[in-house]
Amino acid sequence: MRPAYDAATRRPGVSTIVNRSVPSSTVIPVLAYDDVARASDWLCTAFGFRQRLRIGDHRAQLVLGDGAVILTARDKEGAAGAGAGRSHSVHVRVEDAERHHERAREGGARILRSPTDYPYGERQYSAEDLGGHLWTFSQSIADVEPASWGATSIDIG
Repeated sequence: MRPAYDAATRRPGVSTIVNRSVPSSTVIPVLAYDDVARASDWLCTAFGFRQRLRIGDHRAQLVLGDGAVILTARDKEGAAGAGAGRSHSVHVRVEDAERHHERAREGGARILRSPTDYPYGERQYSAEDLGGHLWTFSQSIADVEPASWGATSIDIG
């Protein structure tokens, strides 16, 4: 397994724990689609992405170079992963979710979900910015094998 960040490429504010359940990119767009599998296939064919993980039929992680995008299923009210009524959100990896959450709260962000630990090895919180955009900030707290929480590893190379 290659490390997500080595000493030469480590940047301030970036998680230093490698977690196989998330892409190593710092900023990851989350896009909602009616059919995640079809969208994943299309993005791979048309734009050259590689599918990294598949999570049931409702979520996929794609990578291209050192970038990544998360695809999520759109539900009747909007996008499950992007928030009700939204077609997209932004996922950002941070070094300390609690400290980042406090900064966001003090800076006037509307906190939608307080920091919470998840079985895929991430501590996350969600906030809305002054333009109504949804942001999820995520700290890797453990290296978790994707299959242990139901994901199918496709291409983690």
